[in-house]
Amino acid sequence: MAELVPAVEAVADLLIESFTRGGILYTMGNGGSAADAQHLTGELVGRYKRERRPLPAVTLSTDATVMTCIANDYAYEEVFARQVQALARPGDVVAAFTTSGNSPNVVEALAAARSRGAATVLFGGGGAGGGAAAKHADHLLLAPSSETPRIQEIHTLMLHMISDKVDAWAAA
Repeated sequence: MAELVPAVEAVADLLIESFTRGGILYTMGNGGSAADAQHLTGELVGRYKRERRPLPAVTLSTDATVMTCIANDYAYEEVFARQVQALARPGDVVAAFTTSGNSPNVVEALAAARSRGAATVLFGGGGAGGGAAAKHADHLLLAPSSETPRIQEIHTLMLHMISDKVDAWAAA
């Protein structure tokens, strides 16, 4: 984990810069990774440890109507990309959580985010080298494991480290 600290700090700095300029964080993932995405959003919109203003963050897997509409009318592979195309702008950050790095809907969304000019962050697994999603990520936060439970545990540690630094900045 010590080797990841500079990359984690860089992502926290990226979020601070984005929030300073009026940007929004969009997060996503499937299954347990969707829960991790919601966790990060909750820490930012709510608070981590300090009283401070709420920060603009949205998890793309939480609107069941939008998700099922896109999945039904297009394809499940498009459920995040279509939302990114509608919402993300230059200066925003799009962060994806995926243990394999190969979920087609996550890969498509990161590609869409880049085409929209948003910065992209991948919380992935090191055993997979970030998978197909890695080529669309500006910042890689790869847990040094190929086991899903270990990857998710390290993702939680990283999102808490990010939340702590952003929290301290926003409370100042």
